[in-house]
Amino acid sequence: MSEIPSSNKNITTLAANTIRLLSAEAIQKANSGHPGMPMGMADVATILWTEFLVHNPNQPEWINRDRFVLSAGHGSMLLYSLLHLSGYDVSLDELKSFRQWGSRTAGHPEFGLIPGIETTTGPLGQGFSNSIGMTIASKMMHARFADENNEVFRNNYIYAIVSDGDLMEGISHEAASIAGHLKLDNLIFFYDDNNITIEGKTELTFSEDIHKRFESYGWAVIEVNAYDHEEIRKAIKLAHQNKTKPTIIICKSQIGFGSPNKVNTAEVHGSPLGKEELLKTKENLGFPTDKEFYVPEEVSSLFSQRKEELENYYKKWSSKFDKWKTDNSEKAELLDKYLSNYSPENLKEELLNAVPKESNATRSLSSKVIQKIAELVPNFVGGSADLAPSTNTFMNKFSAITCNDFSGKNFHFGIREHAMGSIMNGITAYGGFRVFGATFFVFSDYMRPSIRLASIMHLPTTYVFTHDSIFVGEDGPTHQPVEHLSALRLIPNITIFRPADGIETAMSWYYAIQNKKNPVALILTRQKIDSFERPSEFKPSDTLNGAYIVSDKNAEKMDLIIAASGSEVPVAVEAKQILSDKFSIRVISIPSLELYKQQSEEFKNSLFPNNVPVVVIEAASMMGWGDIFRQRLLTIGINGFGVSGPYQTLAEKFGLTGKHVAEKINEWLK
Repeated sequence: MSEIPSSNKNITTLAANTIRLLSAEAIQKANSGHPGMPMGMADVATILWTEFLVHNPNQPEWINRDRFVLSAGHGSMLLYSLLHLSGYDVSLDELKSFRQWGSRTAGHPEFGLIPGIETTTGPLGQGFSNSIGMTIASKMMHARFADENNEVFRNNYIYAIVSDGDLMEGISHEAASIAGHLKLDNLIFFYDDNNITIEGKTELTFSEDIHKRFESYGWAVIEVNAYDHEEIRKAIKLAHQNKTKPTIIICKSQIGFGSPNKVNTAEVHGSPLGKEELLKTKENLGFPTDKEFYVPEEVSSLFSQRKEELENYYKKWSSKFDKWKTDNSEKAELLDKYLSNYSPENLKEELLNAVPKESNATRSLSSKVIQKIAELVPNFVGGSADLAPSTNTFMNKFSAITCNDFSGKNFHFGIREHAMGSIMNGITAYGGFRVFGATFFVFSDYMRPSIRLASIMHLPTTYVFTHDSIFVGEDGPTHQPVEHLSALRLIPNITIFRPADGIETAMSWYYAIQNKKNPVALILTRQKIDSFERPSEFKPSDTLNGAYIVSDKNAEKMDLIIAASGSEVPVAVEAKQILSDKFSIRVISIPSLELYKQQSEEFKNSLFPNNVPVVVIEAASMMGWGDIFRQRLLTIGINGFGVSGPYQTLAEKFGLTGKHVAEKINEWLK
C-alpha cells in the first residue's frame, strides 16, 4: 500500500513546487524564517509523504504509524506545508500566521502544538537523536506485541530529514554510533547535503567524508540527486529492503531550489527571499504571480487521494487489531497498561517496603526501589551511560536490549550522556514507555540540552543522577558537582528530588512513576547518609509537599529554622542537638524545592514563619536561596570547587559537619 498509482507521479514536481512556494510565502509574510531548506528538500519530502509515509491525519496518535522528524527544524515551514496539504488540523490561515504571537506554526516545530509534530526540533542534532530513540521504542513495542505476520505491530519506519548542522553537532556521532550498533533497520534519514550554512559554504569548516563516516558506524549509505524522483523512490525501497542496518540517504540538494538568484547562497538559509525574488521564483516555477498561498487543484487531489488510501489502510489495520485483541487477551491487557502508563494501586506501599530501614547511600536505596518498580510497572525501562555498577540502576531480573533482542528492560547507552538524554526523549515521545537514564550528577551538563527540551515538551522522563556532591571524595573536583544543583533548578518545568533517606527516596520514585507531565530528576549520594528520626505525626506523603518538619522542639517559641536537603539533613539535626541548650530550633527537610514552591503561602508560612531566621545547608552552590526566604538568612554551602580527599575529611574542611554548622550559626546569631 505504500505507493500511490503511477498515473499520479507526473504531478510530483507540481506538488513539490507548491510546497516551495507555500513555505517561501509564509516566511516572506512573517519577514522571518529559513526558506532555503524547505525549497531544497521539497521533492524528497513530497515523494516520502505522498508515496511511502504510513500515517493517518484523522488519527494522529495512532501508535503504529510511521514517524517523520524534521531534525533540521529551522525549515519548519516544510513540515507545516506538508501537514496542511496532508489533511492535518493545520489551516491555510495558520500558515499565514507563521511565527506570530499565539500561532501554532511556531518558528521551529513544537511538540504538542500541532498534531503531526512528533518532537520539538531546532537545536541541531536533537531531532536526529530523538529519531533513534523513537526507533528503539518501535523495536521494543514490536518485540513485546507483534503478531506472527507483523500486520498489527508492523515494523514501522522512522524517517527524518537531517542537515549539515545536525551532522556537525557532536550528539549526532553519539546517536549514530548506537543506532548502527543496534542495527536499527527501520530508521531512514535523508541528509540535505546542500553545502551551505549561515556563514557560507560548508567547506569553511566541514570536509569529512559523510559516506565513509556512516559506513563506519554500520549504516547503509545511498546517494541520490534530490530532484531525480526515480532515484529517490529507488533509494527508499532499498532502505526498506535492508533488514540489518539503519540507512542514510545522502540527497545532493540545492538550498533555495527554484529561486533564480538566491539558489545555492548562504543568504537564502535564514532570510526571506524578498518580495521581488518571491515573484521571480513564482515565474520561474510556472505559478501565477497574482495569487498568494496558491494550491493547485491537482495537488489538493494528490494529497486527498493519499489521505483516503491511508484511511482505508487504517480501517483494515483496526479490524486486524480488534481480532488481535480477541485472540491475544493477555497481550491486549498488557498493551492497555503500556499506553495508559499503568501502575498498581499499592505502588506507594510497595516502594516504601522495598527500602531497608537502616542508613545507606541514597543510590543504593534507589536501586532497591528500581528493582521493585521493574517488577510492578510493565513499561518501565531504562539504563545508564556505562555506569550501572556505580549508579546501581541495572534491573537484575531483566535482560538488556541488544541488536538481536529488544524485549529487555535495560539499556547499555555507552559513554554517551548527550545522546542518552535525547534518545530518552524520543522513546517517551513515541509513547508507551516510562524511561529513565542514569549517570553521575556532574555529567548532567552533557545532557542539559536534552533535559531542557524534555522540559519544553513536558515529557515525563526520569533522570537518575548519583555521586551528588563534593562527597564523591577522592575523585576530585572534576567529578564533584557544585553548581549543578542550582543550574538544574533553573530549568522550568523539571521537578528535582534530593532525598535524605529511604523514605524520601521511595517517595521520589513514586512521584516520578505517577507523574504524567514534565521530567523528574533524582539527585543521589554515593556515600552513606546517617539516619534521623521524624515526629510521630509524619506521613511519607508529606515528602511530596516538597518540605516538611523533621523536628520541632517548641513551635510556640522558635529562635531559628535549619533547612537542608539530602545528605545535609542529618547534619542539620546534629547542629540542632548541639545548639539545643541555647536555642529553640526547628529542622526542615526540603527534598524538592520545586514541589515546595507549588504549595500555598499558608503552608509555607506554617513551616517558615516570616519572623524566624532561616539557615539553609546544602553541599552545593547556594545561588537562589535568597529568592526563597526573605527573612534573615544564612546559607552554608560550597563557594568554589571541591578537592580530592576522603569525603569525611572534605566534610570537616568545608565546614559541613554538625559541629561546624553549629559554630557558624552560633557566631551568626550573636
